[in-house]
Amino acid sequence: MSKSVLKLLATTAILFAALPAAAQTLNLGRAALPEEIAAWDVAVEPDGTGLPVGSGDVLTGEDLWVENCAMCHGDFGEGAGAYPVIAGGEGTLRDRRPVKTVGSYWPYLSTVWDYVHRSMPFGNAQILSADDTYALTAYILYSNGIVEDDFVLSNENFTEVPMPNAEGFYADDRVETEFPLFTAEACMSDCGPAVHITRRATDLQSTPEGAVTVFAPDRPSGVADGAGAPEGGEGAAPAAEPVQEAAAEPEPAAGPDPALVAQGEGLWRQCRACHQVGDSARNGTGPILNGVVGRHAAAVDGFRYSPPMQEAGANGLIWTAEELDQFLADPRAYMRGTRMSFRGLRDAGDRAAIIAYLQAHP
Repeated sequence: MSKSVLKLLATTAILFAALPAAAQTLNLGRAALPEEIAAWDVAVEPDGTGLPVGSGDVLTGEDLWVENCAMCHGDFGEGAGAYPVIAGGEGTLRDRRPVKTVGSYWPYLSTVWDYVHRSMPFGNAQILSADDTYALTAYILYSNGIVEDDFVLSNENFTEVPMPNAEGFYADDRVETEFPLFTAEACMSDCGPAVHITRRATDLQSTPEGAVTVFAPDRPSGVADGAGAPEGGEGAAPAAEPVQEAAAEPEPAAGPDPALVAQGEGLWRQCRACHQVGDSARNGTGPILNGVVGRHAAAVDGFRYSPPMQEAGANGLIWTAEELDQFLADPRAYMRGTRMSFRGLRDAGDRAAIIAYLQAHP
C-alpha cells in the first residue's frame, strides 16, 4: 500500500473520530418561534379543529376551479390524463373498478379542505387563501351533487355538510382481529382433515368423456334442401305454399342528420364526464340520457335530481328539441338551482349537433 493511501486513510480516521465532539460545540439550530409553528400547523381535523375563519361560495369556487384545477382534474372533475377524478362515481364502490371521488368515497370534508389548502394547486401549493379554499371545497361539493349552486361554505357550517360515504368506514381493528392469526406458531403437520375426492368433473357433465358426437342434419350429406329425394317419398321437400304478398310496411320516420350526429359525437366530450348514453349507460354525476329527447324531465329512475328539476318534471316539462336548445344555451339561467355546473353552449350549431347526437340514442 502506498504512503499516499496510508496518509489518506489516517486523515479520514481522524476526521470521523472528531465528528461527535464537533457536533456538541457547533450549537446548530434554535427553538422554533410560535409564529413559525403556527405557519406549519395547518392541519384540519374531522370535527373542524384547525379551520380558519372564512367562507366561500360555489360560483366563486367554479372560477377558481377553472383557473387552478381544471387543467389536471378536468372541467367537471372528470379527471384529465392520469390525474384523479374528483366528481361522480356514486354507487360504484362495489364494482370491480370503483370510482373513488369526494362524493362516492371520502368520509370527511376536513380532508378535502386540508389537502386543497396545503398542497394545491399542483406545483404552486399554498397560494390559495382560506376563503379561496372554502370556495373551491364548496364547488367540489356542488360538482358531486351534495350542495346546491347557491351554497356558501364557512367555518361555521363546515361540520353540518353530510358526506355520502361517512358511514362506509370503520376503525382499524387489525391488532385485535388479524395480528393474532399471523403471530401464532405456524402448524407444520396434521393441520386439517385429509382431502378426499368426492366427485369427478365427468360426473358433473362439465367434461365430456370419450368421443364427442357432432349433430348432423336429417338428410343425406351434400343434398340441398328440397332436392335429391323422390317426389312424395322420404326426404322430399314439402309442397310449396302459395306466397302471400306482404302488406306494405310504413316508411320509418327520418332520423337525425348523420353529419350532425357525427359533429355532436365530437362535442359530446364536454358532456360525458357527467352523462352516459348507449346500451351500457348508467347514472353518474348526471342521469343517463338515452331517450331524453321527448322524455319528461326528472324521469330517470334511481337518479337524485335537484329540487327545481323535480318540480319541473312534476309540472309537465318535456325535453323537446326546442326546450333542450334553451337549456343547453345557459342551464343556470334556464333553471335556477339546477345542479348542472356546465356553463352552456353559446353556438346554436353546436347545440343542434348535441341534440341530434342525443336523438340517435333513443
